[in-house]
Amino acid sequence: MTQVIALDHVPKVPGPAGKRRPPVLAVGVIIWLGSEFMFFSALFGTFFTIRAHALHWPPPGTDLDYVQASIFSIVLLSSSATMQRAVFLMERGRRAEAKIWLIATFFMGFAFAGNQLYEWITLPFSPSSSVYGSLFFIMSGLHGLHVLLGLVAMLGLLGRIAGGDGDPGEVSVFQGVSYYWHFVDFMWIGLFSCLFLLS
Repeated sequence: MTQVIALDHVPKVPGPAGKRRPPVLAVGVIIWLGSEFMFFSALFGTFFTIRAHALHWPPPGTDLDYVQASIFSIVLLSSSATMQRAVFLMERGRRAEAKIWLIATFFMGFAFAGNQLYEWITLPFSPSSSVYGSLFFIMSGLHGLHVLLGLVAMLGLLGRIAGGDGDPGEVSVFQGVSYYWHFVDFMWIGLFSCLFLLS
């Protein structure tokens, strides 16, 4: 005799499988960052296309301060480590310590943005000086805008964890902002290489 067991009568094995699913916010941020990656890829494609057809690159008069730019690039990239440290502490409920590392990340990003503004003011060329000038200001400016958005997001996080015992969604928001900040830092590696190292 053959016994048939209905699938819906098969006992379910308990386990943390449901807890392994990433938060909806994190998934949404990752999908959005994918579109941002395509946007920056178009900028890189434009840069290399124009550079390949230019007789002189960069044109005369486009002197850059490589040392200063390198120092603040290191500052920005280091802020990824401080942000990840803040997330690590937040995931373990150590909100006060996470706040300290988040503040450190904010000031590092703010220092980078301040240096970029200073560069724009003191550069010996303008967007209308040459094609390189236009690309420099467009690419660094769009990245600077993303840095500012990240700083605003950090201020929002600081406001959210300012008081009380927190809420269940805090960790997901922290993770989402950290994904964005890591993306901003990662994009700067490519932009710095194009605008400074490959010029």
